Amino acid sequence: MYNIKSTKSSEFMDNEEIEATLRYAEENRENRALIRRILEKAGEAKGLPHREAAVLLACADEELNREILALARRLKEAFYGSRVVMFAPLYLSNYCVNGCAYCPYHVGNKRIPRKKLTQEEIAAEAEALQDMGHKRLALEAGEDPVNNPIDYILDSIRTIYSARHKNGAIRRANVNIAATTEENYAKLRNAGIGTYILFQETYNRENYEKLHLSGPKSGYAWHTEAMDRAMRAGVDDVGLGALFGLSGYKYEFAGLLMHTEHLEAVFGVGAHTISVPRVRPADDVDSNRFQGGLSDEAFAKLVACIRVAAPYAGIIISTRENEETRARLLSVGVSQISGGSRTGVGSYAGGAGSKNTEQFEISDDRSLEEVVAWLIDSGHIPSFCTACYREGRTGDRFMSLCKSGQIHNCCTPNALLTLREYLLDYAGPSVRAAGEALIESEAGKVPNLKAREVLSKRLKEVSAGARDLRF
Repeated sequence: MYNIKSTKSSEFMDNEEIEATLRYAEENRENRALIRRILEKAGEAKGLPHREAAVLLACADEELNREILALARRLKEAFYGSRVVMFAPLYLSNYCVNGCAYCPYHVGNKRIPRKKLTQEEIAAEAEALQDMGHKRLALEAGEDPVNNPIDYILDSIRTIYSARHKNGAIRRANVNIAATTEENYAKLRNAGIGTYILFQETYNRENYEKLHLSGPKSGYAWHTEAMDRAMRAGVDDVGLGALFGLSGYKYEFAGLLMHTEHLEAVFGVGAHTISVPRVRPADDVDSNRFQGGLSDEAFAKLVACIRVAAPYAGIIISTRENEETRARLLSVGVSQISGGSRTGVGSYAGGAGSKNTEQFEISDDRSLEEVVAWLIDSGHIPSFCTACYREGRTGDRFMSLCKSGQIHNCCTPNALLTLREYLLDYAGPSVRAAGEALIESEAGKVPNLKAREVLSKRLKEVSAGARDLRF
């Protein structure tokens, strides 16, 4: 039944194909000759099909596992260098009509205070995030056609883009809202969103239906086929994700890769980003009931295998994970992280109404400046860049830039320009000094001579007061 180009989720996300993939991987987990061939193929930096990637994930040989992690590091460096893109989530509303067993926003939770931000409150949140230094947000809202209709989301996007405070501006609003219609995706595209993000939660249909007890999200096909509708509507940057811990992680790994393979086969471009959250404690949610968890060691290997299989995709890790885990995952493939995050509705501007509205407990509660300082000390370039989105380098245009290797002549300069903006506008003296030393070091590594010359000129212009210069 498996058909990668089918528009039916039952065919492009065929359970029999996933189970066959997992059997094949288990049968070959100690097949050193096969694993060596797969690693050699992966080293060509063109990605891997899901069956071969699943073999790497199942690999039981410690020496080969070290090689998998080392290859993931090399591939990340090849495509992303030392850049780490920064963002923050912004929760608009926790009203929701769905009955999802793992989420505190589920309709049956009578303890959590329900809150929906007004446009004035959203403007205040945007300004608070700007004052931290953020330029890129991920908008979050529960599914509720009465409280959170598409017009509310569109109004919120306009409010966020129009909010200005001092030198602050939100330049990219990614959107993580429930599966919707092709017509609504077109409206989101026209509103100027960045990436449309939707987590599958679990690709295991049987388990999906057990966990989604009621509401529109309980429809597996409707949810799984959402990205097809979005891309038909012209949203060419989409972000996939699974909530690890709901089902077996190897099943979700295969499902994620099959999903992005399907999108590439049908639309010519796969997932722009892949998110890898793990289940966290939350109000009125018994996380102990979910038995699909994975150890930190297995989690790191999972991320490495995603990087090897999908070398061009951005891999996102949030503040669900602690500092130690995030550092480990950055070394094997993660390229985007949140900083200074809060998961309550209205929690950035300090409103009392945000109390107890959090979606989950965070594990890394450091401020954005602390995260930036940590990244700089680790040799990473904290990037607040949103240039590709605003210059039209999205979808297949971004992927062609990435695959050709020209991304370093574009994204590294933009990262350094936005880092200098952050240092001048928001950072304390010690962070500023460390960041400027990093900029001086990294600017000389831009491959193209002309790009280096232009970067030097524009860095001086930023220091003189210019903002939003970009390659």
